[in-house]
Amino acid sequence: MAEQRNSSPNCRIMISKPPHPLHQIAENQTHKLLLKQWLKEEELILNRIAFKETQIDSVRREITQLYCIFFLFHSMALLILFSVASRINNPLVCGRSWIPCVCSVLCSMGIIWAVRYKTDVEGHVEKLLEREKEDGMLLGKCMDELKKKGTEFDLLKEVDALRRAKSLRVETKAVGKWSAKDFVSLFFFASSCLVLGLTRVILCS
Repeated sequence: MAEQRNSSPNCRIMISKPPHPLHQIAENQTHKLLLKQWLKEEELILNRIAFKETQIDSVRREITQLYCIFFLFHSMALLILFSVASRINNPLVCGRSWIPCVCSVLCSMGIIWAVRYKTDVEGHVEKLLEREKEDGMLLGKCMDELKKKGTEFDLLKEVDALRRAKSLRVETKAVGKWSAKDFVSLFFFASSCLVLGLTRVILCS
């Protein structure tokens, strides 16, 4: 009898102990469906993040290719003009120097525009990637709270908090007059002007 009396409080404690939050979620259909939905959404977010990272890598490779095309084109053009100027009468070549100058300007402007466009695309995709990562973090916090609280998790309150966090999210933009792409465009413009000067020097000196 004494043993039964001593063991009865332990039994009561074991019986009154609440089940694990994950067991509560498994038994509650609403919380279970919500967790499944959030897990699927998390997987979709991870897939979108991976796709956008691949896009950024592809755009950066294209920008590098444009850099190489710019310098290779002008290097080859200057070498060809130098070889032509050394074999043909100087006044005749100098009189028609506007032709290679116009071609150089058109090519330079085209490549500068392409680089500017690609850098804009890269910046846009980076912003989308940042949003996806923030959405993933918010969703992960909500899932952690759901797994910790179980049926005590307030669906309306937490879901509304998630929606408010998404809607009230403010993009932080660096305040400044100049950006990296502005310096890149300025560098290419200066390089184009230098090529024009070298073209005149090679053909008319």
